[in-house]
Amino acid sequence: MYWTLELASKLEDAPWPATKEELLDYATRSGISLEVIENLEELEDEDEVYDSIEDIWPDYPTKEDFLFDEEEY
Repeated sequence: MYWTLELASKLEDAPWPATKEELLDYATRSGISLEVIENLEELEDEDEVYDSIEDIWPDYPTKEDFLFDEEEY
């Protein structure tokens, strides 16, 4: 399983919190790329509820990662 920013961003509008099956259903209905579906299929726990993409890919960059100090400029 590998995630890129582009692949993970496809799940931003997913119905969080969601199980693996709910995420697969969302990805299939939304026409999300096959790579995302394959990554979701590799999730191990069928019954675990994921609260956000960070639960699936802990290194997913948040908006705070891109903010800069406006007072510096």
